[in-house]
Amino acid sequence: MAVKIGFIGCGGNANGHMNNITNNVKNGVIVATCDLQEELAQRASERYNAKAYTSHQKMLDEEELDAVYISIPVFAHGKPELDVIEHGLPFFVEKPVAIDMETAKSVKEAVTKSGVITCVGYQLRYSGSTELAKEVLKDETIGMAVAKYWSGTGIGDPNRWLRQMKKSGGQLLEQATHTIDMMRYLVGEIVEVYAIQANRHLPQIDCPDVNSVACRFENGAVGSLTAAWAFDPRDWSHANVIDILYNQAFVHWDTGKISVTKKGETHEQTKPGRSIDQVFIDAVEKDDGSEILSPYSDAVKSMAVSLAANKSAVEDAPQKL
Repeated sequence: MAVKIGFIGCGGNANGHMNNITNNVKNGVIVATCDLQEELAQRASERYNAKAYTSHQKMLDEEELDAVYISIPVFAHGKPELDVIEHGLPFFVEKPVAIDMETAKSVKEAVTKSGVITCVGYQLRYSGSTELAKEVLKDETIGMAVAKYWSGTGIGDPNRWLRQMKKSGGQLLEQATHTIDMMRYLVGEIVEVYAIQANRHLPQIDCPDVNSVACRFENGAVGSLTAAWAFDPRDWSHANVIDILYNQAFVHWDTGKISVTKKGETHEQTKPGRSIDQVFIDAVEKDDGSEILSPYSDAVKSMAVSLAANKSAVEDAPQKL
């Protein structure tokens, strides 16, 4: 059957999912698009032969939907999710899931009570390199994980919500959450963080542009993450990379491959991954969320690490999760 989808939010990220659903995903069809900016909603509706809305509540009331995608700025999360849940609809929501824990907890409770299928846009969990890393690290004793997310996306219009701490939560919440999520997924739960932040290159914004986070994992491993927001915008080779040390060996993970160094030899491995959109559409069609690796309840844990790191930097004190 065709899974009828409505979109709340029609910006660049949403358009990536729309394009993938239309051209690469089986059984997904976009029937409605919604954005507070009418031009964005209309443009998407024309491209995908859907009906345009500027009110997500009106879209939910009028359309017969099977699922909803929510791709909106960090500070706007909360009500859209709760309204979708009230209609009993499965939803895919972009990361991070909220700007604060209170909002995330209210949505999480509603999800648990309703039982709706959820999927959060931590697509790196579905990559072939992640599957390979999980296989290599299975049953191994991990000692340390060293990660980084260096990008240039902090450079630009300081009035954009992305570069306002109260609206985006800064780089650790809005972007490096991907890396934090992969640290959790490959190594284990993070139970304590201590962070240092500074603004060294972008004085026109109130977000830190360099971050250093030390963390302790539940299994006893230790780790670190560095995040830079004023790096070369053309170079993404230092974003979402993790070195994981175990038993006199280590795995270097990135979004496309892994390399395993053991006994003085390094071997690179690649493997095709899965489309997070296809996984979600399949789950909705089958009414079975067991293949979803990033449900809402788990995504809240990655968000909590970012918020704890931000709080640690402000208070200059370790934070337990």
